[in-house]
Amino acid sequence: MKIACVTTFDLTNPASWPKRHLGLYGASAQITRTLQNEETAIEYLGALSRKRSPLTRLKWLTYRNFHQDFYSWADPAVSRHYAHQIEDRLSHSDADILLCQENAIPLAMVRPDRPMVLWTDATLGSLIDFYPYLSNLCWETRHNLLKLEQRVLERCSLIVLTSQWAARRAHDLYGTPLSKIEIIPRGSNQARNLPSETIGAAIEQRASRPCKLLFVGVEWQRKGGDVALRVAAELNRQGIETELHVVGCVPPVDSQSFVKVHGFIDRTTPAGQAEIAALFQSAHFLIFPTKADTFGVVISEAASFGVPALATEVGGITSVVKADVTGKTFALESDPSEYCRFVAGYMADIKRYQSLAYSTLEHYQKYMSWSAIGDQARVAFRNLLAE
Repeated sequence: MKIACVTTFDLTNPASWPKRHLGLYGASAQITRTLQNEETAIEYLGALSRKRSPLTRLKWLTYRNFHQDFYSWADPAVSRHYAHQIEDRLSHSDADILLCQENAIPLAMVRPDRPMVLWTDATLGSLIDFYPYLSNLCWETRHNLLKLEQRVLERCSLIVLTSQWAARRAHDLYGTPLSKIEIIPRGSNQARNLPSETIGAAIEQRASRPCKLLFVGVEWQRKGGDVALRVAAELNRQGIETELHVVGCVPPVDSQSFVKVHGFIDRTTPAGQAEIAALFQSAHFLIFPTKADTFGVVISEAASFGVPALATEVGGITSVVKADVTGKTFALESDPSEYCRFVAGYMADIKRYQSLAYSTLEHYQKYMSWSAIGDQARVAFRNLLAE
């Protein structure tokens, strides 16, 4: 089996990826690496060049005057330009399957001459009025985005999404048959997984005090940094010594002694990889009270270190955070005291906590590791070709 992979960005150059897309781009690169084995060959057709037009710039300026967002990447002309590049490169390819592990836009105008697969965390349409950057769209961008994605979902032979929530949203928005959708989670974006023995030793070394909460996110507000801060403060107020370690951003609040700010860590370097790995190994919980997310790759990343997650019940997060198995989810309106009650129950009994950490690691290895994901995906692709 041979798979042709296409993205708009350069999968081979992580240093070129913008901070806000590290999760998405990192997962796309991992998918490509995971699929390749002795039975599956990968041909990379990217990166695609983006069509620039003075007209789209004018539209952006016009809609901006009305305080609305216009996105040129959702313009049909951009998709047509992508399609010309993809079809030209496919004409020289003997790949069995065309795969895009980014979003629907690059595939929207492609006329497939072989099975076409979209692998993404959720449809773009399901993010409208959910993610901040898609919550103030002009009518033209909204119309184009929905129309282009509809075309892709109809033309694709298989759609891979990360959660039941994403599958239901695709079905409700576009009428996509659930039989056409395969649900496969996303694994850790760490360059390499540590041996189970090393992670086990790290779990055993996590002392009952202080409780270490790890917050990872470039967007402090959307990722719920304010909630994480209140939870850590409340735990300390209750007499449970707690540290909040912040990675990816600098909190826009006055510093407090229990907050340890690490800023943005460059994972493209060995030093950055080692630093983030050390933070995960020593953390008791990942705190991820995000206000809008489709999946949360950082949850998989934490689980690969045996770190349970405290997360909100939004998007597809409940597909990966299981109560008392890999952590716990909380309603968006939950008071910090609810988080504290869960944390306190485990920190009062370190053996019980260690059992939860091992359960988190086991769940990751069985269902969320890239080896498990690769096995599931290759079966789905082989079944597609057999049909």
